[in-house]
Amino acid sequence: MVASTRALRLHEHGRPPVVEDVALPDPGPDEALVVLEHAGVNPVDRYLALGSVAPEGPLPRTLGVEAAGRVDGAPVVVAAAGLGVVRDGLWSERAVVPHSAVVRVPDGVGLAEASAVPVAGITAYACMVTLGRVQDDDRVLVLGASGGVGLAVLTLATSIGATVYAQTGSPDKEDALRAHGAHEVLAVGAGGLAEAAADLRPTVVVDALGGGFTSAALAVLQPFGRYVVFGTTVDRQVDLDLQSVYRKNVAILGYSVMGQSTQQRREAVVEALAALAAGRMRLPVGRHVPLEQGSAVFEALDDRSQIGKTVLDLG
Repeated sequence: MVASTRALRLHEHGRPPVVEDVALPDPGPDEALVVLEHAGVNPVDRYLALGSVAPEGPLPRTLGVEAAGRVDGAPVVVAAAGLGVVRDGLWSERAVVPHSAVVRVPDGVGLAEASAVPVAGITAYACMVTLGRVQDDDRVLVLGASGGVGLAVLTLATSIGATVYAQTGSPDKEDALRAHGAHEVLAVGAGGLAEAAADLRPTVVVDALGGGFTSAALAVLQPFGRYVVFGTTVDRQVDLDLQSVYRKNVAILGYSVMGQSTQQRREAVVEALAALAAGRMRLPVGRHVPLEQGSAVFEALDDRSQIGKTVLDLG
């Protein structure tokens, strides 16, 4: 039995996490020992490290809300309510977790990509399928399209047959976004978005940004359109023309992984993994960060040149 494991630990909110040896408990009757290989890095992990989310969480603790590895040699994804939040998480070489947190990875799905399913994967699936209800005649505008969720949305919307428009603040990313399914790329900021998207007549908007992007995108969203928001990386404060919203019969829909139960998340992970296995969705990894360099892991989230998901390599 493994007595200890290397893990990335948070000791104080606002301070970089540190890699150290941590005692590993023996698995109980309803628990499994997972040998972890990769873990997703998400904005919520940084919010947890800063204490702006779940400030009451125990310290020190291992961060990480999603990962992939092996149980008795079988490939699995690990995700459950509370992991990395109110108990030790998954930025570790090994972890003891509830059986309910473990989902088998289907054939044809790599573990690095699978490690991003419990956050980016299920968010993209919800934005397109569960909430967005995207069909092949929809026109989808994706704000912040070069991020981990944005690229997954592009690939899934394209497989559905929708026309997809990708917004990015960097013209250098245009070719990559087209390669992942964007029919047209809008390399504009919030101030130029409404004009650039006016003739596109989007029926669905997926928003990871907030701030001025939200009011601009709502202005061009078509009547009976669906506006799905899952992040506010630019600004959580938004000026809305509510009269325009209700007169156009627009639906504003919010999505958050953190509000789900373990069972809800498990069901969503199964659906997203099936979409990956069938080739209907992809979760491109833009950067791999070794565990021993994990103290600087959040710097990757601020690298605007990066495209795709940041993954922490644990093995």
